[in-house]
Amino acid sequence: MTISNTKWVLKSRPSGLVKEDNFELITEELSELNEGDLLLENQYLSFDPTQRMWLTDLPGYLPPVQIDEVVRSGGVGKVVESKNDAYQVGDLLTGLVGWQKFCQVSADVLPFFRKIPDNLPIPTTMNVFGSTGLTAYFGLLDVGKPKEGETVVVSGAAGATGSVVAQIAKIMGCHVIGIAGGAEKCQWLKEIGVDDVIDYKEENVPERLTQLAKNGIDIYFDNVGGPIMESVLFLINLNARIVMCGSISNYTGENLPKGPMNLTMLIIKRASIEGFLVLDYMHRADEAYTDLIKWVEDGKIIHREDVQEGLENCPQTLNRLFTGANKGKQLLKI
Repeated sequence: MTISNTKWVLKSRPSGLVKEDNFELITEELSELNEGDLLLENQYLSFDPTQRMWLTDLPGYLPPVQIDEVVRSGGVGKVVESKNDAYQVGDLLTGLVGWQKFCQVSADVLPFFRKIPDNLPIPTTMNVFGSTGLTAYFGLLDVGKPKEGETVVVSGAAGATGSVVAQIAKIMGCHVIGIAGGAEKCQWLKEIGVDDVIDYKEENVPERLTQLAKNGIDIYFDNVGGPIMESVLFLINLNARIVMCGSISNYTGENLPKGPMNLTMLIIKRASIEGFLVLDYMHRADEAYTDLIKWVEDGKIIHREDVQEGLENCPQTLNRLFTGANKGKQLLKI
């Protein structure tokens, strides 16, 4: 049986927000599977800021998406055809499936996919029980190393990763200051237990940080990049830890901010700044899931997903991350 696949391919490198004409939506017939391969029918796609970086021609931890290649993204697909005894029709798998209706998974890349349980809502497994939750867990606990009573500042605090970081920090007994954009997002942060909230769209961030971080800052979990870093550095405590998770303010390539002018504060305060990738922690995923599942069941972690619909809406959905339109983990249901 011949199956037609609809997919978005990259046609030009975007500048700023993506435009629909940076891509082309095409339909093509799929080839037959080889032994050991799977065919997935994609159910949901994940949208993450790093996807915007993959559309540039700059080197990164994964190679750039090439012109005329399917746009790379994570997602969840259901097995509809299997030539691999380890996988049955109906199994749900998560991995880099791309902006397309079907994904052919060859045997050599199957190790980078994993089965997910079918007793949980798929959006939940892609959020707090997916790479988002793992990023928050290992970034804060392994890199940030929080101690009870410390002050933790989280930028992008209402986002998928930032909101989980903020709640884990509260579980660890920390005082948490969340930075987010807009009244609705700031109100939600208060509702999930964040101690203090700064609306960067309406408030002077340096002034508010100085007012709220009366005992200094022990951990800064940075999802955003940009000028907030400079404000934080003036307030860090001795042996502070700065966790570099993302830099969404720089990903579109427009109006790049100057770097912080006060890096000498790292020397004065004997502080550390460390970048990390969740890929380096995947072998410890079960360790994180044990805690995350319990915290969600106990009501200590609240999560929300922003689900758009329709494969045709992929470009607009990616832009929601950079306009602030998304509320929680950004997903698209196909």
